[in-house]
Amino acid sequence: MFVIFGAILTIFGLLTLGDAMYDISIGKNINLFSGLGMLAFGIFMLIISDLKFGKRIDETLGIDEEELTEEAKKDLLK
Repeated sequence: MFVIFGAILTIFGLLTLGDAMYDISIGKNINLFSGLGMLAFGIFMLIISDLKFGKRIDETLGIDEEELTEEAKKDLLK
């Protein structure tokens, strides 16, 4: 969700560069900055969740990934 909303805000911020509405917000394009922040955070969370999910499967089942065959890997990921 952070990636989706971050992308939307970033695009909106880029489309409204130099608009008069930013005079009210201290002259900063808050949509662009918050969108980039949300985008970076969302990507970071996706990377972290992918790493932890793979590790959690191995620890829970007590198996070594190198011992698994391709067919067993497909069964685990279903």
